[in-house]
Amino acid sequence: VYKERAAIRNRTMAYLGVAIEDDTEREPIEAYARIAQSREKPDSHVLTVVESACQGCQPNAMYVTDLCQSCVARPCFNTCRFSAITFENGRSSIDPNKCRMCGMCMKVCPYQAIVKRIVPCENVCPVGAIAKGPSGYAKIDFDKCISCGKCVAFCPFGAVHEKSQIIDVLARMRQGRKVVALLSPASAGQFPCTLLQINTALRMVGFHDVMEVAYGADITARNEAEDFKERMERGDKFMTTSCCASYNELTKKHLNELKPFVSETKTPLFYTAEEAKRRYPDAVTVFFSPCVAKRKEASDNDNVDYVLTFEEMGALMIAFKIQVAKCDETPFDYNSSKQARRFPVIGGVAESVRAALGDDAGMLRPVIIQGLDKQSVRDLKKYAKDGCCPDGNLIEVMSCPGGCISGNAVINSIKTALKKVNDYSGEGPEL
Repeated sequence: VYKERAAIRNRTMAYLGVAIEDDTEREPIEAYARIAQSREKPDSHVLTVVESACQGCQPNAMYVTDLCQSCVARPCFNTCRFSAITFENGRSSIDPNKCRMCGMCMKVCPYQAIVKRIVPCENVCPVGAIAKGPSGYAKIDFDKCISCGKCVAFCPFGAVHEKSQIIDVLARMRQGRKVVALLSPASAGQFPCTLLQINTALRMVGFHDVMEVAYGADITARNEAEDFKERMERGDKFMTTSCCASYNELTKKHLNELKPFVSETKTPLFYTAEEAKRRYPDAVTVFFSPCVAKRKEASDNDNVDYVLTFEEMGALMIAFKIQVAKCDETPFDYNSSKQARRFPVIGGVAESVRAALGDDAGMLRPVIIQGLDKQSVRDLKKYAKDGCCPDGNLIEVMSCPGGCISGNAVINSIKTALKKVNDYSGEGPEL
């Protein structure tokens, strides 16, 4: 009972946007609610760990199960390059102090008797930013963290949480502030309705205006195309895209050698927020995002005040008792291109750059990195070291496999979301 109560308390703190690690357990939840309503700016660290929900998983390891048949050929022993496998009592045994977790023994075992035990959050993190702390529970190293949110999505106990900003946004509305919503094109794939109906629904919630971030995607596509063309003409071997917030954090914290190859173009959110502040200088801007990485981007951009996820958008609709599918359609004041609307789909950014290049599109040879993991990070590091990418000259990098439509905070399946985004894209004009 104590553990369940602690987990509920901790999760409530996360929903209030408070770091669970700062909890002394002496303050009532009411005190944290007051903090959430009065703070001027959210914390730049977007994630927190519910220690009471963390299982304290056993460390990553290779081990031999009861399926071992004591093969005469001993393929596992002969394959191991680190002398980690011995035979005890007629069966294979792995020394954890020597094992390098390469997995070769697992691959060659004819009985599939060797398995890899993993810690889900540690295993999925592409940069080793989450690991066991002194208490034996998960702890995030924010100096390494790139805010990709993979640990949030993969923890089976919901122990890793994003810190919500929903209370901050509602407090600004309650104060009578002019609040402007910035709507990601990935939103088109999340609800059983059109993006124009979501536009209406958000106005019913209390947003003064709703701007489609595909507006900024059109600008990003044109600027990246111009940047790419200049780099190729001066002899550069390749360029990477720059629209994924998590990838941008990766280059800052872990791949400095790749920075010269990253496009200097800003993200679609940057350009859209810039336009929103130009139209409404005193407004509060709120971006609706498929992932938590945009919260980190927003903390470095004075034009973006808050970021809410698609899950939180759904929560707003439920709280305000709005049936989005029954709302009228409200058009946006900017008719975005079909390419801009496909930015959240894997390959969509490269397609947009190709369209923006026009007659020079023949020089483009795109390479698509579908999701950041340990292998893709190694590949990017190698490209930077070699100064070239053997497979192409424009590398589109998306932190999430499938693109933004599979971010950690989406509420629809990737298959359904892809179809809806493609349908919405098909209604737009050419770039």
